[in-house]
Amino acid sequence: MTLDAPDGVALGRFYSRLLDWKFYPADNGLGGAVAPSEQAGFNLGFQTEEHYVRPVWPAEPGKPQMSMHLEIEVDDLEAAVAHAVGVGATVAEFQPQKTVRVMLDPAGHPFCLYLDESEL
Repeated sequence: MTLDAPDGVALGRFYSRLLDWKFYPADNGLGGAVAPSEQAGFNLGFQTEEHYVRPVWPAEPGKPQMSMHLEIEVDDLEAAVAHAVGVGATVAEFQPQKTVRVMLDPAGHPFCLYLDESEL
C-alpha cells in the first residue's frame, strides 16, 4: 500500500516515528517506505504527488474523500493519542466511537487508533 502526499518523504518519516519503524527512502528522493525491519516482508509506502489534494473526513459531498484508512490497535488509547499528536498527527473533530480515536496524519489521511473491545 502506498499513500500519496505533497511530500512523500515527510509523510514517511511521520509514520516512521508513529509506528517506531525504520524509514527506507526511495532512490528518486520523492518518497520511501517504512517497515519494522529490512526482513519484515511488508511495508507501508509513500510517494510525492504534485497535485495531491487533502481529503476531508468525515466525507462531504463535492470534497475529496479518503480512499482508505489505517487501523492501529493500541493497548492504551490516551497514551497512543498523545504519542500520535507528539509526532505530528491531529485528532479529528468527529469521533464516532468511544474505543476508537480518528486521527489525521500531516497530509490529512485519516487513521484510527483503537482498543480491542473483546479485551475490555
